Amino acid sequence: MAFDAELDAALSAAFAQASALYQRNGFQRRVGFGRRPALINVDLANAWTRPGNPFTCEKIDEEIIPGVQALLAACRRNGHPVVHVTTCYQVTDRDSDATDMGLWHEKIPVEVVAQDKPELWAIDSRIEPVPGEQVLIKKRASAFHGTYLAGFLRANNVDTILVTGVTASACVRTTLCDGLAEGFRTIAVKECIGDRVPGAVAWNLFDIDAKFADVEPLSRCISYLDEVGTRAAA
Repeated sequence: MAFDAELDAALSAAFAQASALYQRNGFQRRVGFGRRPALINVDLANAWTRPGNPFTCEKIDEEIIPGVQALLAACRRNGHPVVHVTTCYQVTDRDSDATDMGLWHEKIPVEVVAQDKPELWAIDSRIEPVPGEQVLIKKRASAFHGTYLAGFLRANNVDTILVTGVTASACVRTTLCDGLAEGFRTIAVKECIGDRVPGAVAWNLFDIDAKFADVEPLSRCISYLDEVGTRAAA
């Protein structure tokens, strides 16, 4: 706890200085909310949300899952599209030329989430998909890289993506970066993004907010989902 408090204090001081520098140079602008949102939950599958796995992240039970449950409820009552993203691989032999892991296995143990172990890459049952919601399997960090996500969103006239999940430093970050590059308004839901090591969430959300997305609190995102739903109904 003492380490966490010291780290938080050090990061707060660093963020204050960095914010001043960013703002002098025109960073930290707002992309804003659009008219048609979709919720993208990144890697909130058992290998990341349940204890005892190499990918297990912090603050899942007390913060991320309850927050995503509230977002799902808002999307479902308003008819907003939802995409659940997970990761798995058909060929986890690191020496095989046929592997679909690319070179990522040279950095992290992605072979853990083998396609024949669905209990690991299945979406956490506490936020399991309902009929009509997409379950998208990716092979790389970004939910956009090599997938049909952008096309699916455009076909549904989506202009804004609310992104949750893990990790802030990798799959969530790259999904937000690619989402902005694909022309979507990008919103990172602050309380619904996690990571594995102290400081990773705070630093990445600070930097993402400066360059690639608006970091917004859960309460504002739920209000937005309801506001847009009400306008659409009217």
